Amino acid sequence: MSTETPQKLDTIQEPDAPPQPEKTTAVVRPKPDNRVRALRRFAISITVFNLVGHLFLGFEQAPIVPITTVLVSYATALLFEFLDAWAFDRKPEYATGLVTFLLPPHITALACAMLLWGNASLWPYIFAVVVSNATKYVVRLRVRGKLKHVLNPSNAGIVVVLLLFPWVGIAPPYHFTNNVSGALDWIIPLGLLMAGTMLNAKLTGKIPLIAGWVAGFAAQAVLRWLLLGHALIGALLPMTGLAFFLFTNYMITDPGTTPVDKRRQMVFGVTAGLIYGVLVVSGVSFGLFFALAITCVLRGVVLAVRRT
Repeated sequence: MSTETPQKLDTIQEPDAPPQPEKTTAVVRPKPDNRVRALRRFAISITVFNLVGHLFLGFEQAPIVPITTVLVSYATALLFEFLDAWAFDRKPEYATGLVTFLLPPHITALACAMLLWGNASLWPYIFAVVVSNATKYVVRLRVRGKLKHVLNPSNAGIVVVLLLFPWVGIAPPYHFTNNVSGALDWIIPLGLLMAGTMLNAKLTGKIPLIAGWVAGFAAQAVLRWLLLGHALIGALLPMTGLAFFLFTNYMITDPGTTPVDKRRQMVFGVTAGLIYGVLVVSGVSFGLFFALAITCVLRGVVLAVRRT
């Protein structure tokens, strides 16, 4: 008798299974870094403004100035980052994104080239750029375990040059619209004001700082009028100029050296405005840049005290 059982199951067909939906793997894209986006917009804006300025608006520096400062800024930024990475045994930042790393030195170079006036000499611009990039590594504090630079790089380079070389000055405000007239005299400042405000509102989040700075500037003008008899209109007039708009939207709002908290942003802005008033009363020229430098130093002192 055979022990094998008939394989009847072989002849039975199972009903077709209902089709299963295809599994799709969702691609999770990293959220765009607003800081990088802001740097890109800043870099594009200042590059376009420099090109238009030298070609059409009447910038008085030689065209070789922005070209030289950009090249020097790239070289010194890469050198300082290499040395700092070697000293602290870490991976240099440019190794993970060269273009992104070069955005801040690019902005710094064009800011110094656009704002300083070194007469026929090229080396004050070069010196300012080297100092600007160096301050990011020399003047630092450890905040939440990471080293953070304290001074606004572009502003610091400009201030050091103004202090060491009194014959170097700031480019006169008129040269930003030197070759235009009529409606363009107000269209260009208004366009820059709107573009800078939108950029800070959407990407940097520095509108509270701007509000504090404008309020502080207006307050010092009123105080000078009430206490010292200064002309109120004259004290408020700088707020209507293109130079003030550039400083407000593109200099004082540096994300790396200003607070994140909204209340502290307001305090930072008001402090800078009031210090500017003190400098004006003291007869100090180029008060905008010195006021920002002093405010950054005071913020660094506060951070150092809070850390201890």
